Amino acid sequence: MPVIEHQQFFKAPVEICFDLARNVDIHTQTTIKTKERAVGGVTEGLLEEGDTVTWEAIHFGIKQRLTAKIVLMEPPYKFVDIMVKGAFQSFTHTHQFTEEAGGTIMIDKFQYKSPFGLIGVLADKLFLEKYMKAFIASRAVELKNIAESMNGRFDKMNC
Repeated sequence: MPVIEHQQFFKAPVEICFDLARNVDIHTQTTIKTKERAVGGVTEGLLEEGDTVTWEAIHFGIKQRLTAKIVLMEPPYKFVDIMVKGAFQSFTHTHQFTEEAGGTIMIDKFQYKSPFGLIGVLADKLFLEKYMKAFIASRAVELKNIAESMNGRFDKMNC
C-alpha cells in the first residue's frame, strides 16, 4: 500500500493555511489541470467533520468521480478525509499543519490502495504513485501561492 508524504512551507499563519486546504472553492482553483469540481455533498465553502464531497475530475483522460468524507477535524492543525466511493480501493488523506517561525508547514500524507489486485500494484509501480506524488505536490504549491499572495490580508471570510 503506497504512502505519499509531501511537505510544503507557507509564509502564512497556520489558521489561514488550514482553512485554505479545506476550502472547496480553493480546491477547485488548485486543481485546474484536472478540471476538478465539487458536484455533490458540500460544494462550496469550508469542509467540516462529517461532511462529504463528491469531486469530478479528469485523470488519465477519463472523467471520474470520487466521494470523500471528513472523518477528523482538529482546527487548525489537522484534518483527515477518506474515500467512500471512487476509483481507489481505499485511501486516507491526512492534512497536518505545524506552526514554524515565519509561517506554517503543511504535511500531506496520502495512503491508498489501488483496485484490481496485482494489476493495481503493477499500475502503482509503473505510473500511479508518481502521478499522485506530482498531483499532491502541485496542489500544495498552488495553495502556497494563494496563501502568500494574500500579503497579510488574512480575512477568514475570503478563504
